[in-house]
Amino acid sequence: MHLERFITKSRIVEITSKDLLGALEELLSVCDVEELEQYGKKKLLKELLDREHTITTNLGNGVALPHVRVPMKRRYIMAIGRCPEGLTYDGSDDYRDVKLVLLLLASENARNYLNALAAIAGVFQDKRVVERLMMPGTLNDFRTDIKATLGGDPQMPRQKPTRINRLILREAEKIAMSARCRSVLIFGDTFAGGVELTRSFKDLKTILVTQAGAETVEDGGKVTEFLPIRSFSHHRMSQLRSAILIGLTRGIFEPDELICCVGGLPQSNRFDSILVVDVAREFQTLFSDKSHTLPPSLRPEVMERVLAIAMELGLEGREGKKVGCLFVLGDTQKVLEYSKPLVLNPFYGYREEDRNVLNPFMDETVKEFSSIDGAFIIRGNGVIEAAGTLLRAPEYPDLPGGLGARHAAAAAITKSTRSLAIVVSESTGQVTLFSHGDMVSLLGHPVGGNF
Repeated sequence: MHLERFITKSRIVEITSKDLLGALEELLSVCDVEELEQYGKKKLLKELLDREHTITTNLGNGVALPHVRVPMKRRYIMAIGRCPEGLTYDGSDDYRDVKLVLLLLASENARNYLNALAAIAGVFQDKRVVERLMMPGTLNDFRTDIKATLGGDPQMPRQKPTRINRLILREAEKIAMSARCRSVLIFGDTFAGGVELTRSFKDLKTILVTQAGAETVEDGGKVTEFLPIRSFSHHRMSQLRSAILIGLTRGIFEPDELICCVGGLPQSNRFDSILVVDVAREFQTLFSDKSHTLPPSLRPEVMERVLAIAMELGLEGREGKKVGCLFVLGDTQKVLEYSKPLVLNPFYGYREEDRNVLNPFMDETVKEFSSIDGAFIIRGNGVIEAAGTLLRAPEYPDLPGGLGARHAAAAAITKSTRSLAIVVSESTGQVTLFSHGDMVSLLGHPVGGNF
């Protein structure tokens, strides 16, 4: 999504107000669109503050993202303000750390509204990006940096090319061509700043796995696709599996191809590993005699979002404690036939937009309710139908020893319906994907070799 199209430099300002109300008034004042005048900026301001009362738009990392839908012809309008001293609002300490306010106005007819919110949040949840934007500089410098960041070209510090990196990339190309790979997968978290890609791979797709959505690529290397992974695993094999799975759901990879993967220790600025992955063998339980990677009703971005939340819960737990949870995605009506509530549904009565996992402000809510016994039931479009649900599918496949009730329920419900399930183990933090009753481990102990 080309976020830089939503904003002009005239709507990037220095905020002088010390409170959120004043900051919003300043940002609305530079959104000089005729339809907004007709709608009424006082009404807009009230709607923005009403949303803030319902659920904070503080993303963390010193960034707030207030947003509202408006009857206007343009799909989106953004205004961004910098307030280095923070803000006050409603007696909450959360806003004292806010240094950037990103105001998003969206047309009522904008179909990808939640995708736009998620894309903006994805860029500014990178702490390095925010720290760089808050460095002292003129307003013109700030405007230039914002436009570059939204355009996917953040000005990260350059890395000095190394002989080892050039050697690894050269040998990776030879291996990929000899193995008849179609793609080279590069792990961007190897580098603290811009990714050192000293060559372009002839006749091969170059896929960059990144947390930031798009990274600066140094030294002339060309990237075919960016593959954003929000939460990186401590184990590189787990990270690799997650990246390939998301690439499969997006159509970047095919189930029958070989992929040459190049990576290194995070933030080391040095490649140290080359691995060739046979996708069909690595994910054989998902592709054995099945025609779909995902259930037909499940949107790929919904699976990615839930997987990111599950990964973060598996790696970090909740408030320092390990948690276990189960997410069931897609084929909702059939899934509900095999379920009953264990507790009152905490999502009942809320607008679909406010209980959609694509809404970046839902992350903390989902994590908070992850401690409730039972499953989250999520529609293919991302709307959370229920939480705290008991699953009672009729057929329970055999599973390896040591797996508990959540895994059994996930296997059974995906065997009986066209859904997909993601389980976070309470004892180990392992994240497991279930499809058609079969399982694939995505986060756990490293498997096979240095990678």
